[in-house]
Amino acid sequence: MQYTPPLFRPPSEANSLILQATLGCSWNNCTYCHMYRSKQFSIRPLDELLDELQTAARQYGHRIEKIFVADGDALIMPVSHWVPLLREMRKLFPKLRQVSCYAMASNVNEKSPLELETLRAEGLNLLYMGPESGDEVTLRQLAKQPRPKGASREEDYLFDAHVEAAAKTRAAGMKLSAIFLLGAGGIERTVEHAQGSAKLATAMNPHFLAALTLTVVPDTPLAKTAENLGWELPDVYGLLEELKVLVGQAKPTRALFRTNHASNYLPLGGTLPRDGAKMVELIDLALAGAIPLRDEDLRGL
Repeated sequence: MQYTPPLFRPPSEANSLILQATLGCSWNNCTYCHMYRSKQFSIRPLDELLDELQTAARQYGHRIEKIFVADGDALIMPVSHWVPLLREMRKLFPKLRQVSCYAMASNVNEKSPLELETLRAEGLNLLYMGPESGDEVTLRQLAKQPRPKGASREEDYLFDAHVEAAAKTRAAGMKLSAIFLLGAGGIERTVEHAQGSAKLATAMNPHFLAALTLTVVPDTPLAKTAENLGWELPDVYGLLEELKVLVGQAKPTRALFRTNHASNYLPLGGTLPRDGAKMVELIDLALAGAIPLRDEDLRGL
């Protein structure tokens, strides 16, 4: 396989074959994100990708069960690019059961229901979507995506765009993993961010739900805001309080919840809303010092 670093994938895709079908991120303006700033976005030629799949099949064909399509928002590829790839995957990998990718809400909303249903029928069955926050002010400060066409400044257009995208994803028969970012509102909006995230997690009603912890990375716009305007990340106890609100107030129908990303201080797992109260108890124990937190040296992006 041919890769142009850096290369990222969700923790749950650790054993997946990664096909880097796009380079970078088509938006690449999120203020906290450093992941793809060294790349100019492009969609790789279809013939190159088909050749790579054939090469991988010769080496690993009967072992591959999952494929993650990178980079940052591969769903932006046109259906005419996706369909040959998905068909080739099904042909080459007989044990294949999951094909997934990152997706912005705008990627989903720009595709028609028929296009999404086509992708699902051809094998794309899981989207990872990161609203990061459900607080409209925080979402705009993060610059999560362009303003949707026709949206006014008075609307909660970023919140609503994620709800719409989640509904379209579920209607197409795909599974949805939603990702929220502890600390994204800073100290100033920590309460609004936590409560808004629980509200959006409920409204999106994903199959999987994850919380990561924000790291202020040097040379990002957020780092410059922190340096010049005093934006400040909550301390570890503030971050745990945000997590407590998220798991205590989020009420999806049934979502597998994890904080197993290396950025987090407290790994948790359960099903929401069923295990919400139990996880709140564990967070309270951690806040009281009865449960050890991950050492700072062991945390990572």
